[in-house]
Amino acid sequence: MTVKNKPLAEVSQRAIELLCRELGAVDTVRFLNQFSTGHGDYTAERDTLFAGETLDQIIADINRAKPGEDTTSAGREPKPSASPNGGGSD
Repeated sequence: MTVKNKPLAEVSQRAIELLCRELGAVDTVRFLNQFSTGHGDYTAERDTLFAGETLDQIIADINRAKPGEDTTSAGREPKPSASPNGGGSD
């Protein structure tokens, strides 16, 4: 039995159509996002954001934050990013 390989783009398109039909658009996007690698440099952003803070200070900030609140309201403003696009979160 010989199987003809379809182009990967065609297989991907068909898979997305099936997922959308069975899961809906929102859950299809959620499913596909788990396979993306993201973007930016988290290590550099983290070093800038938490520069000069100890782990104990960070933990104390987390413990002071109320559930459901933005942790930046826990007594400190986020440090400005050195990157030109606002921290790589474009």
